Amino acid sequence: MERKKGWLTSGAFAALCGTTKETLRHYKDVGLLLPAHQRDNGYFYYDVEQFYDFYAISIFRQTGTPLEEIRRCLQGQDAAKTLELLREQRVRLEAERQKLEHMDFVLSSALHNLEFGPGPDMVPRTGRFEREHLLALPVGELEGLMTPADSEDETLIVVLERCRVLCSQYGIQTDFQLGAIHQPGKQGGPGAISHLYTRIREEADFPYYMEKPAGNYLYVCCRGRWDISAAYATLDAYIREQGLRTAGPFYACDLAGFILNSVEENAASMISVRLSDKTPTT
Repeated sequence: MERKKGWLTSGAFAALCGTTKETLRHYKDVGLLLPAHQRDNGYFYYDVEQFYDFYAISIFRQTGTPLEEIRRCLQGQDAAKTLELLREQRVRLEAERQKLEHMDFVLSSALHNLEFGPGPDMVPRTGRFEREHLLALPVGELEGLMTPADSEDETLIVVLERCRVLCSQYGIQTDFQLGAIHQPGKQGGPGAISHLYTRIREEADFPYYMEKPAGNYLYVCCRGRWDISAAYATLDAYIREQGLRTAGPFYACDLAGFILNSVEENAASMISVRLSDKTPTT
């Protein structure tokens, strides 16, 4: 590293800071970070201690702080104003962190659904399912928000608006992909829908929280059609034929997600129900 009397050339200082000479030149031109020394030959040099000035500038820049505000903070050396600025940036970072976590949740959910497996259509299978957190809307409550004449699109609008309001009210993050919960019917198969739900990122303490427990599930995938009534019948028949015991409700969820569902041939749904620990093993 090129040094003269403990000074660093702009190239050496840029290398130390992991930046470019052009960036240093811009910071110099706007009065943000001035070289500490100038030799008789007109060349500028930086002190190594200025690395921390550049580091502070980089942190502020990554949080979206305007250059002029950074300049005033560094040149004024006002502890109170610096503290205020740092607190503001911490709030911005927290908001950005929550946005990134939500994006990760939505993308992970979509990837999980689309990569669930190219298994056969309408063939019951078993597998281990991890716990899921749900925002579950009682059907009876939703019926009070709709009229009998509402179309499917109008019903969807009501459900999505209700989900959005609750997410805002309770600070909940969701992927807005909807599913349905069917309580067991009299014969043990899926009965009427009790709730419509959407997955949320984490456990939450609010009236609409419901957990889909982890466990071994029986499930069937239904592909290429929006009407999944045949999948319910297939699952119910398999449970009866195999003498299986189930625990809890049936869950119907969309696998194609918000990306592919506008085309029926791309539609994919899954119905699952947790197997009871008393189910005989084969």
